[in-house]
Amino acid sequence: MKKNKYIILSEKSWHINLFENLKLKFYNDEWILINSTNDFKIEYLNHYKPDRIFIPHWSYIISKDICEKFNCIVFHMTDLPYGRGGSPLQNLIKRGNKKTKISAIDVKEELDSGKIYLKKPLELNGTAKEIFLRANLVIEEMIEIIIKENLNPKPQKGIITRFKRLKPKDGNIADLKELNLVYDYIRMLDCEGYPNAFTETKNLKIEFFNANYDETSKNITANVRITKK
Repeated sequence: MKKNKYIILSEKSWHINLFENLKLKFYNDEWILINSTNDFKIEYLNHYKPDRIFIPHWSYIISKDICEKFNCIVFHMTDLPYGRGGSPLQNLIKRGNKKTKISAIDVKEELDSGKIYLKKPLELNGTAKEIFLRANLVIEEMIEIIIKENLNPKPQKGIITRFKRLKPKDGNIADLKELNLVYDYIRMLDCEGYPNAFTETKNLKIEFFNANYDETSKNITANVRITKK
């Protein structure tokens, strides 16, 4: 019986559990986790010959020679074609979205333009880390469906809306006027690998995390980290 070969491509630590779970569920197949750009090379892929490359989270451009030769499937946290582009979670929360869909799509040279295998709903409450962990379970289910049902992707339909990747400076809360927006900025950046929401003085940078918003008393409590500039 031929073994299928699958790669999980992600630099995020929480996808290790996803990888281990899929290895157990599809124990007759071969699974490899790649979490470094140093290991994700066309030479290695040509040698390994994966059947599919599943990409739960990857912050780097996938080269044309890879995405045209191999079946790369990325999981994008918007209801495509709404929300093509970078920082999907943060852009969704900034726009006031309470829920979204994760879209499993073919990777093409044009960002987030590929055909869609399937979509699954995702709630956007909680910190960025909590949302990513919740998404992890959804993505695991989606990968199972793609493999078991051998899905064929279909073209995207609808109006294209593009997101712009956020920069560290975009986490500055100094000019925000509403408490709910302050809370959203803190929680949407509260995850390892992301610069925390902040404000600053001439000499100090003040970062916020672990926020709680009490809508009754209209106040936010949060942990604070203060560093000298």
